Amino acid sequence: MISIRISSLLGMLMFLAACVTINVYFPAAAAEQAADRIIRGVYGEEAGKPETVPAQKPGPDSLLELPAARPPVLLGLLEWLVSPAQAAADITIQTPAIQTIRASMEARFPELQPYYASGSVGMTNNGLVEVRDLNAVALRERKSVKTLVADENRDRNALYVEIARANGHPEWEADIRKTFAARWIANAPAGWWYQNASGQWQRK
Repeated sequence: MISIRISSLLGMLMFLAACVTINVYFPAAAAEQAADRIIRGVYGEEAGKPETVPAQKPGPDSLLELPAARPPVLLGLLEWLVSPAQAAADITIQTPAIQTIRASMEARFPELQPYYASGSVGMTNNGLVEVRDLNAVALRERKSVKTLVADENRDRNALYVEIARANGHPEWEADIRKTFAARWIANAPAGWWYQNASGQWQRK
């Protein structure tokens, strides 16, 4: 009888462990906060704040929110099983690779800013930048603008990869990119140009 109960308990714990494995989710809200911090730093609006965005409180369906009547031993085992999944909800943006990319983008921004303001360079809907109107750029500056845009896109692509990798989820790269694409536009000043979801250029 005891053997059957132990087997049942182990079976239940294995089932819960499997549920936890697939319960690792992309923390969209934390990712937006992390993106805002980096973007405002590039725009020169952020300094000296912590580089790890806290996880959101688990929702009502979380395994962590169990009724108080559950046996303490079982609750402890469940919390031990759930903790790796909850930890994955933090977004860290403080690694040497990310810091190097951020420094490069921050140093480049003053050179790109006039072209954003003039509309010759705009923000794409996939988190990059693009020369939108080369005719608005003086002939002698066109090569320089193209180089700036290429370098910026190289850093942005690397940034999205590194953030996903730093958080132990390379598969999050597409979600990180999508989040940044929206936040670059949201944090941009009025008058800058960007692509909408259908790829059409419009002014903010």
